Amino acid sequence: MELNALITPTNTIAALLALTPFLAAAFFPQWAAGRARSLPFWAQLASPSVLCLPYLLVAIGGGVFRWGWLALYALLPVAVASLLWQARRTDLPQRAKITPLTPTCNNRSLGTPIRWGSRITKDSSSQRGTWLDFVVLAVLGLAVDLRWFEGAWPAHLAIFNKVLLLDAGIYGFIALRQLEGTGFDLRLRLRDAAIGLRELALYTPIALALGLGLGFLHMHARWPGWAPIAGAWVFTFFFIAVPEELFFRGWLQNLLERRVGRTGALLVTAILFGLAHFNKRAAQFNWRYVLLSAVAGVFYGRAWRSERRVGASAITHASVDAIWSLWLR
Repeated sequence: MELNALITPTNTIAALLALTPFLAAAFFPQWAAGRARSLPFWAQLASPSVLCLPYLLVAIGGGVFRWGWLALYALLPVAVASLLWQARRTDLPQRAKITPLTPTCNNRSLGTPIRWGSRITKDSSSQRGTWLDFVVLAVLGLAVDLRWFEGAWPAHLAIFNKVLLLDAGIYGFIALRQLEGTGFDLRLRLRDAAIGLRELALYTPIALALGLGLGFLHMHARWPGWAPIAGAWVFTFFFIAVPEELFFRGWLQNLLERRVGRTGALLVTAILFGLAHFNKRAAQFNWRYVLLSAVAGVFYGRAWRSERRVGASAITHASVDAIWSLWLR
């Protein structure tokens, strides 16, 4: 199918609606989170249901609309928001510090005596994470990796599914859960580039030795031109690297660090990242891809944890994928 056939007015509006939460959180993180938390409580939990609108537009335009899929894209983001709101509430007694100022009253939400005018301050180091966090990550991760919902979309437009599930996670983890240390801020710094390219330089000789030795990589001596190179990198950065780095490093590795430490979290996340590629570019278990991806995951994780910035690890990730797709596939 030609690209022009996919670029319709309804698909364009749907794309803008799907990308707005992602880009708002990426480039205006404090403003976006503040706006969400300023809503009434019921609206905070119900507002993610608007993520069904891109499906509605694309499915009607493509002639594949089903009420069941509409209900799923309306209700799943609400369920994610509700679970992560509950996760924050469960974590709150461990992460709240109370500074008493005036006479005591009882605060039921904390289960602790608190004084009028007291300040409740967050201690991010005591955010331990809960089983609810990992349930949400498992559902979102498996839905994308096993392509549970891609049948809802017209051909070549299943990328909407990935973006909408990412939006649901961003809203839940960042706006409502208020998970500290995710580093989801794409206002890139020179330091992000330095860290990202450093990890690329460390990973490249390992990847070449392993990939060529296993027959997974194949050299192509060609120069596609600067425009295709830049286009491939930018597309990969925004639609592959950033979503995967936010999920695996900003959320998963971040939460695991609180349970198993920095090294354990780095290795476990890298292994899970590798396994997430088991069904890529092969009908059966693609162990070569899994191995190379798991090793890459170590360097992506190192880039993220250097200063806890998704932008840094996404630079490494996008560069690896762009080099692979242009010269080594």
